[in-house]
Amino acid sequence: MDNRKIAGSITAVIAIVALVTMLNFGMDTPIISWPLEAYLGVAFSIGWLTSVPTILAYVLGALVFILIALAFYKLGSWVYGLATRLNR
Repeated sequence: MDNRKIAGSITAVIAIVALVTMLNFGMDTPIISWPLEAYLGVAFSIGWLTSVPTILAYVLGALVFILIALAFYKLGSWVYGLATRLNR
């Protein structure tokens, strides 16, 4: 695994942790339950705002988290590549 992939992975993990923390900030649930609560909250919001079927809301909720992780992975690897190219 090269450094660009490691930087992208770290950025994606930080983004997902930040999103889960943002969605659960101020709630009275234990930290171990935060990822599930964030996922269920996103699925509920999608289902309630768009009135799609329940299973589709769950799939779209998972897709939101996957797309955020992929976007920040690409962003992190791109920024790392830019930073290392400037140092040469």
